[in-house]
Amino acid sequence: MIFVLIGGLLSHIFFVTIQLIAPSPLPSSFPLTWSNDYKISGQKLRGFATTTNGQKLYVVYTFSSEQEKVNYEHTSIAGMTYLAKGEFVTPSPSAHDYAFSMSTYLTSKGATGIVEITSWTFMEKRSSPTIFLAKLRQQIKRHIEMTFPQTLVAEAQALLIGEQDQMDDELQRAYQKLGITHLFAISGLHVALMSWLFFEGLLRIRIRKEMATVALLILLPIYGVIAGGAPSVWRAVSVVELMMLLRYLKWELSIDDALAISFTGFVLLEPGVIFQIGFQLSYLAAASLVYSSFIFTQTSNWISRSFFVTFVCQLLVYPLLLHHFYELSISSFFVNIIFVPLFSFVILPFNMVALVLTYISLPLANLLFAGYEPLRNGLTNVIFSIQALPFQLWSPGKPSIWLCCLAMLSVLACFYFLETKRFGHAIVVLVIPAIWIHVYPMLYSDTKITFLNVGQGDCIVIELPFREAVYVIDAGGLLRFEQEQWKKPNKVYEVGKQVVVPFLKGKGIRTIDIFIVSHADADHVEGAEEILQEIGMKEIHVTPGSLGQPIMRDLLREAQKQNVPIKEKMKGTSWQKGETSFSYLWPRDTYYEGNDDSLVLYMRQKAFTALFTGDLEKYGEQQLMMHYGPLIANITLLKAGHHGSKTSSIESFVELVQPQFTVFSAGLQNRYGHPHEEVVERFVNRNLATWTTGVDGTIEVRIQGNRLTVTAKEKDLVQ
Repeated sequence: MIFVLIGGLLSHIFFVTIQLIAPSPLPSSFPLTWSNDYKISGQKLRGFATTTNGQKLYVVYTFSSEQEKVNYEHTSIAGMTYLAKGEFVTPSPSAHDYAFSMSTYLTSKGATGIVEITSWTFMEKRSSPTIFLAKLRQQIKRHIEMTFPQTLVAEAQALLIGEQDQMDDELQRAYQKLGITHLFAISGLHVALMSWLFFEGLLRIRIRKEMATVALLILLPIYGVIAGGAPSVWRAVSVVELMMLLRYLKWELSIDDALAISFTGFVLLEPGVIFQIGFQLSYLAAASLVYSSFIFTQTSNWISRSFFVTFVCQLLVYPLLLHHFYELSISSFFVNIIFVPLFSFVILPFNMVALVLTYISLPLANLLFAGYEPLRNGLTNVIFSIQALPFQLWSPGKPSIWLCCLAMLSVLACFYFLETKRFGHAIVVLVIPAIWIHVYPMLYSDTKITFLNVGQGDCIVIELPFREAVYVIDAGGLLRFEQEQWKKPNKVYEVGKQVVVPFLKGKGIRTIDIFIVSHADADHVEGAEEILQEIGMKEIHVTPGSLGQPIMRDLLREAQKQNVPIKEKMKGTSWQKGETSFSYLWPRDTYYEGNDDSLVLYMRQKAFTALFTGDLEKYGEQQLMMHYGPLIANITLLKAGHHGSKTSSIESFVELVQPQFTVFSAGLQNRYGHPHEEVVERFVNRNLATWTTGVDGTIEVRIQGNRLTVTAKEKDLVQ
């Protein structure tokens, strides 16, 4: 335990230090030596490299041609040194508190900054055992792609060398819902099985036990490098190495001491690793098994023992899973009883045997694949069927740190009561914090309006007091432009899945009462289908005539699949929820022509009023003034039309509305120049406050009684 505390303290010091120290300035040209941690996607090569003074950098290089990309794809650059020219770039800020943070990622990898390379020339190729093994790993990856059936490539690469780039997104999400993604990460179970097979194999061919032990001690670190060197791999390898080495030397060491020494050594070598999710989960899960062995000894058969192993692991890591992923797979407590043995003793050994056969006899390997592939595809269909069942996930949102600590203490207390066979106490002490975590997000009495930073697009989340209702206006999205095939990234960036869904899940929002599509433009609706796949919706409102637009097809298809009603709304529709009223002020006809037919929502809560205008432009604003002049005059909050385009927020409209706060939903340095300077000046000249999501980050407006608070992620904008 002392070792663990020391390791944690060192990591904290490292974290604070790396945040305070700016990266050393780069000379006009500088040598960079690549590690084996890099990836190629589309036109970009990204990964980690070190300078001559040992500074670790995250490097981004853009290929100039398809042929150059092909050359890099077929050559391992681990250990290669380039004389480079480039400059530091600031990491992109996270979209919100629940989104991926590039700065935190760099810290976890021990990197001091991001460098974009403008040009470089090859200098030399260094040689070392690690570089050789990295090259061997690349060769194995290519060999699997060339010899395995296409449907089995991703699984084989994940299980054998820890490469998960080719995993299908839908299948990966199915594994997440079932809580079995860990089966595709090379873990202690993989390493133990590999070690056992190798060791027993040597004994069967009459190799002395001492020599077999020495061979295994040499093999394990080699396998660790080939397997990708993930924290879970090195944790397993280091613990096995320690135990075997000390036993070979006739020294005694308990498994928990070996785990603590492994943890401390890992942190001493790479302090930032303690911030990696894989590292945290790996050591915590291993500790849960080590310290819960007494519980396992009380079970009478392998089924109950398998359940308790899964139960103990999942239980101890659940506060950590909620902290990082905001949801927990309920079905994992049961499906792992079947899938852990299946993957460990059938699927993993098959892939190991198949890989060996592809080197020895490809026709024999193909015969094996012919029988196995239909069975494996059938299992995939079963997995998709199981994950489609309702109530797979518990999604309470991201608990506060104190709630996570309380949950962790409750789990430890639960284990204590289980060991002493006080099962009623165990259930009570476990359930009460879990219930508190579940209801906590619904205890706030204020109304929250959040303008999400989704780049060049719109997404607004309205939460009423005590979560009486949640309304979402638009879903963000990208305007995609045609480009050559080789320039397209391996995985398409999806705003709905990668920005909006994490925010909703992080807030503990499980259901959207009304999802409002202001109009049929990609930057407003493209992410809607991705949200609907993850978050329940009671109904969807669209502007009349927009359902026929091509961009609406994916949302329409998903809504029909999930039986979510889509309703066309227009001027005159209104509803009340508690003290808050909502009304659609526009459009007034059913003929859809574009931006000026955006659904315009008016909101009132006591003295607070807000106007959400979609992409409304000059004509639409003139119509609003004509029909609703007194209603919209001197409002509190305005979501400016069309991202602050020159065609919107006309002088007369701004003069009438006179909003206390105006938000422009626009991407940072977008190609359209939104919001236009002259538009912003119309507000500034009247001393009206304006913010832009791309500059100020995600903006949250809180209304509690007569008090209004505005905060922005990237600026200290509290009022």
